[in-house]
Amino acid sequence: MKILLTGSAGFIGFHTAKKLLARGDTIVGFDNFNEYYDPTLKAARNTILEESGNFQVIRGDLKNTDDLRKAFDLIGGGDDTRVCHLAAQAGVRHSIENPDEFIQDNIQGTNNVMELCKEYGVGGLTYASSSSIYGDNEQSPFSEEHKSDSPLSLYGMTKKCNELQAFTYYKLHGLKSTGLRFFTVYGPYGRPDMALFLFANWITKGEPMQVFGEGKMQRDFTYVDDIADGIIAALDKNYDYEVFNLGGGHTEELMDYITTLEESLGKVGEKEMLPMQQGDVVATSADISKAQRMLGYNPKTQIKEGIPKFVEWYKEYYKV
Repeated sequence: MKILLTGSAGFIGFHTAKKLLARGDTIVGFDNFNEYYDPTLKAARNTILEESGNFQVIRGDLKNTDDLRKAFDLIGGGDDTRVCHLAAQAGVRHSIENPDEFIQDNIQGTNNVMELCKEYGVGGLTYASSSSIYGDNEQSPFSEEHKSDSPLSLYGMTKKCNELQAFTYYKLHGLKSTGLRFFTVYGPYGRPDMALFLFANWITKGEPMQVFGEGKMQRDFTYVDDIADGIIAALDKNYDYEVFNLGGGHTEELMDYITTLEESLGKVGEKEMLPMQQGDVVATSADISKAQRMLGYNPKTQIKEGIPKFVEWYKEYYKV
């Protein structure tokens, strides 16, 4: 297939592109390489992709349709083309402080992508949603059938909007789309603003870790290779309109996550216990039965295997 992958220099986009290239697909990447976090990390990911062959990247902004057209021109349209839309402004807490940025990037940017999918006659769209859309849902594990209309952050709100945009474009224009609700993704080449990365930095530097929610929060931590496999399955299946949870299938307490990291680093860190932050939820847990049934999704990596893989990369990349 010919695939336009937005956010190709991002964490999940990079791992997805690597797997697609390994199986022989042709990828056009699209990324703005912004400075929300270290752009040299994004550049390192991009270099690996460029060295893989069958990959080229367009540097541009989702809000600029002229930039996007350059990428769409390279894949064209037809049944053998897909758009994998993973680009977004991320960060639950960052969204609360910068609402306009998130609305422009995540809602207007996504609308531009969908409009060009329609115009070019792309064979199908797979896009990133988020477990954040479940907000204050008290049912567990979270199912696609549960309510998702009360997100607790601007980020979650924009992701819910993306699902509504996709539904409308399917109903109005027949644009096939699959939305994927990711649950707390971690792994090598991860985002420096995510908990695992922050904890690793604090431990290696001998600084106290900021542990929110008194360490009692629970998350469905999902290894990035499992997420990438789910994305590729969605691209291949190309349903008319669906949304799926992509989680690890196991909920872990934050303190167990930290303990596993400490064991992998061979160093115990000092902990500063803090209350929950605005926009956070106590626990997330994914019901992945729909993805298992319809995508063949089968997450394989638990934190006991996944965190050591992150630490191995972290030590090599940062020479610690």
